[in-house]
Amino acid sequence: MLATAGKHGRMRAFVKALAQTLRSALRSRSELALELRSALRSRSELALENVALRQQLAVFREKRPSPRLARGDRLFWVFLQLKLGMEVGQTTVARYMPRPRRGAPKPSPTWQNFLRLHLAESAGMDFFVIPTAAFGVLLGFVVVSHRDRRILHLNVTAHPTEEWTRPQLREAFPWASAPRYLHRDRDKLYSEGIRATFNYLGIREVPSAARCPWQNPYAERVIGSIRRELLNHVVVLNEAHARCLLREYQRYYNASRTHLSLGKDAPETREVQGPEHGAKVIELREVFGLHHRYERRAA
Repeated sequence: MLATAGKHGRMRAFVKALAQTLRSALRSRSELALELRSALRSRSELALENVALRQQLAVFREKRPSPRLARGDRLFWVFLQLKLGMEVGQTTVARYMPRPRRGAPKPSPTWQNFLRLHLAESAGMDFFVIPTAAFGVLLGFVVVSHRDRRILHLNVTAHPTEEWTRPQLREAFPWASAPRYLHRDRDKLYSEGIRATFNYLGIREVPSAARCPWQNPYAERVIGSIRRELLNHVVVLNEAHARCLLREYQRYYNASRTHLSLGKDAPETREVQGPEHGAKVIELREVFGLHHRYERRAA
């Protein structure tokens, strides 16, 4: 009995091992057949498979929104490009940029593009605060041309009413010299009467958005220059004193102060003086000695 049981057990183990061997052999033959088939496929079949994969990827991208790159991701790509010499292609970057939804309206031109396109026919205006020695507050009024950065008008008042502002606009744009666009902020000082003056002069006003002074950049820059180069160095006594200082600074700003945006020239073009104009360099005082201008003179 024991011998018969051992014989049957060995037989079952042999049959099981034989079945596993046959199964592995069949699997290897099927895998070999698949490899041979993939190696012998024609170019047309490969092209069709690529088209199918591309279509599946397109459907997948439509269903899932584009991922947003964090600041660290952008720094990582910059590091790869600068430090490791790895070039990032434009198509790779465009793949992760957000795309507008289907049927969405096209984005309007940016504010910077608007300023650049209408630079020659635009101007900016604004009010700014001037403190006095007696703890009073005056309001300065400036109008600057976007084309050549020239200060067209500069004045000061203690009472910026509509009756005072309307003549200032007429003085800033005499003899049909008004620009097409005039940038301003949303101050309550611009009443209906002032807007009627805009229409009379043929000016289209462009108010900036709330709390967005960067949309009127040239006027804001001029006001910053007035503060840094004039008001921070003097103590204004009264309105007449402030008007005298501002008129002198306007003369200096238009005729002598250079600008990088104008090719290091002034709004009123200055002549380049070479050695042929003289060997002696003299100093001319501007704005009561706060600034200086240098010119060549014959010895």
